[in-house]
Amino acid sequence: DTPILMLTARSSVDDKVVGLDAGADDYMTKPFSPKELMARIRALTRRQGEPVMEKMVCGELTLDLNMCVLCEGERSTRLSFKEFEIMRILMASSGYSVSKEELLLKVWGYESDATENNVEAYISFLRKKLMFIKSSYEINSIRKIGYILEKKL
Repeated sequence: DTPILMLTARSSVDDKVVGLDAGADDYMTKPFSPKELMARIRALTRRQGEPVMEKMVCGELTLDLNMCVLCEGERSTRLSFKEFEIMRILMASSGYSVSKEELLLKVWGYESDATENNVEAYISFLRKKLMFIKSSYEINSIRKIGYILEKKL
């Protein structure tokens, strides 16, 4: 469902035909105008529509993206905005570690005065909420690397 715009130096008609037949939705050649590029991107996304996700699922763990609710089985708990953003990132990165620095940038932003202590505090809140809903998942620390959401052993 992702729109594809080819941006290339190849400008012959045959190259354009090959690119479009290979699956591209649009084809632009260099040099290009940034204004035209942005207009084409807007047109492509307008046609495609935006995918609407209502929930994220990681095994039995579910995160409701509209209500900021984390649940597993019959138990659920509401998350604060920061808790929700951290959990969303951890679930999207399932099986991979996420560094404190990445969480700081994605959740608090570049201009924030937040520190790694803020991340640690919110991870602690999330761990307690996972225990509250008796989740089969836990947030583990990987020393000098970051955090990972994993199924309990």
